[in-house]
Amino acid sequence: MKTSYLKAQGVGVMRFARNVQFQVKTGKETELNNLFEKEVLPMLRKQDGFQEEVTLLNPKGAHFISLWDNRKNAETYEKATYPQILAKLTTFIIGTPVVETYETASSYARA
Repeated sequence: MKTSYLKAQGVGVMRFARNVQFQVKTGKETELNNLFEKEVLPMLRKQDGFQEEVTLLNPKGAHFISLWDNRKNAETYEKATYPQILAKLTTFIIGTPVVETYETASSYARA
């Protein structure tokens, strides 16, 4: 289907997604969420090709899913900015985050 048709139907079409998964230190969920909103999200919004972020957070762990217009912009972010963001998150997470990437991503809004 054409991208313009999908957008008209309320479908956000992105070409690439990154899912960063990690465990959160006990009791740090609210602090992590606040840091993300105040410091990380503004950094993401400045990145070329960044489209959207979905965060899923509970006491068991977190998934931070970023949607991008293409692989190249996501990879540029991975190399240039992600290390700075990871440094901000280290006081809230256990271990090393796992990063998975996806070639095609879409988001669906309520029609």
